[in-house]
Amino acid sequence: MEQARLIVVFGDQLSDELASLRGADPGRDVVMMAEVAAEATPVPHHPQKIALVFAAMRKFAARLRGRGFRVLYTRLDDPENAGSLPGEVLRRMAETGLTPRAVLPGDWRLRAAMEALPTEWLEDDRFLCRPADFAAWAGGRRALRMEWFYRDMRRRTGLLMEGDQPCGGQWNFDHDNRQAAKRDMFRASPLRFAPDAEVEEVLALVEARFPGHFGRLRPFGWPVTREQALEAMAHFMAQSLPRFGPEQDAMLAGEPWLSHAGLSAAINLGLLSPLEVCRAAEAEYRAGRVGIASAEGFIRQILGWREYVRGIWAWKGPEYLASNALGHDAPLPAVYWGGETKMRCMAQAVGQTRDLAYAHHIQRLMVTGNFALLAGVEPGRVHEWYLAVYIDAFEWVEVPNTLGMSQFADGGLLGSKPYVASGAYIDRMSDYCGGCSYKVKEKVGDTACPFNLLYWEFLDRHHERFQGNPRMAQMYRTWEKMNEAHRARVLAEGRALRTRIAAGGVV
Repeated sequence: MEQARLIVVFGDQLSDELASLRGADPGRDVVMMAEVAAEATPVPHHPQKIALVFAAMRKFAARLRGRGFRVLYTRLDDPENAGSLPGEVLRRMAETGLTPRAVLPGDWRLRAAMEALPTEWLEDDRFLCRPADFAAWAGGRRALRMEWFYRDMRRRTGLLMEGDQPCGGQWNFDHDNRQAAKRDMFRASPLRFAPDAEVEEVLALVEARFPGHFGRLRPFGWPVTREQALEAMAHFMAQSLPRFGPEQDAMLAGEPWLSHAGLSAAINLGLLSPLEVCRAAEAEYRAGRVGIASAEGFIRQILGWREYVRGIWAWKGPEYLASNALGHDAPLPAVYWGGETKMRCMAQAVGQTRDLAYAHHIQRLMVTGNFALLAGVEPGRVHEWYLAVYIDAFEWVEVPNTLGMSQFADGGLLGSKPYVASGAYIDRMSDYCGGCSYKVKEKVGDTACPFNLLYWEFLDRHHERFQGNPRMAQMYRTWEKMNEAHRARVLAEGRALRTRIAAGGVV
């Protein structure tokens, strides 16, 4: 007879198909879950994120009890709470006499903290690419490119494939999915859910225990159960997916959602599986309700980017967190925590983040990320901010996206060029610039868009590193053709601006 186990379920492992629960015997095995301060405070997580994780954990514990499991659940305010996950596991081991079994967490800090415990560790097979498979794919390549990984994943899963050929005759419809911002764009918010009594109890607890954390707790409407997550997914597929592709990069003031799904937190918590979400989008395409550009663009974000960044996180290990290839060392400007700014794009992106714990990928990459990179902010500080403020941010997904894609701190492992842009890009993809105190078309002077000054100063500062990059050759040719006196003024004003930002000046 198999030995009974203490099954440890972490807060982002809320899946019926979790490897540690698969084959578990409710009459023999005991499940433990714990809300602990040590996981809510390594960075000052957004109140909505803390509330979402705790509420979803409580709902999942009830789901497991409904399946007949004995669940030992520790609430944050329980007097016996040890305050950390290792402490709680030791307490429950002493209580039950059982040895723990758990799925490996997606956080190197937590893995290290749990190292001393005699735990039977299982791989997290909710992902579609095993770490060993990614390492085998990546190990022999001179350069990693998500596009080639994505194509392999399409072949492996059969998603959007006709035999051995991609649906629509091509792998990538990215060129169709860059529609500039227009005020008449389709807008349908993700399905939101009114908190029930149990969720309200969690909200009150978070309100009391984490009053100083950046972000507004209410209104709170995130799905906290699998049933709610399935409803939210069906709503997106019917209402927003048809327009998602072409409009996914656009930004409009006061319109945080546009055609975006708002499902990433539910997927990252385990309430939805990545494969079922991709298959649902594929089904909409095959039924003729969604065009190939939208279906492919959406599936690529999950099957491509999500799996790719997790593969890099697992492959490179905890040392990746210290990446700083460009040697940036400036502090994170106060605007990221809601400080004063005259930049309308930053005010919009940060304000939306404060209110919703959410911003879509272009707001993160080309507004807040772009600004931090151009300003020379130390990438570890940027990483900690993204990890803290976004509802879907867990280390395995956030670190490569921030250090690799956004900040180029890994020196080009994840992306072939830094994602930097002047104000012209933001003007094209948003309506932010129209009401800004700065003038996006002005290149120098007191009212010149800060992105314009910082962009050229960044390129000049890192000229030696990037001048030979074929994807940046046009940028450098444009720079070199400028009048020498103009270039000197741009650099002087750009350096002064970067110095002022580092010193805490309002921009």
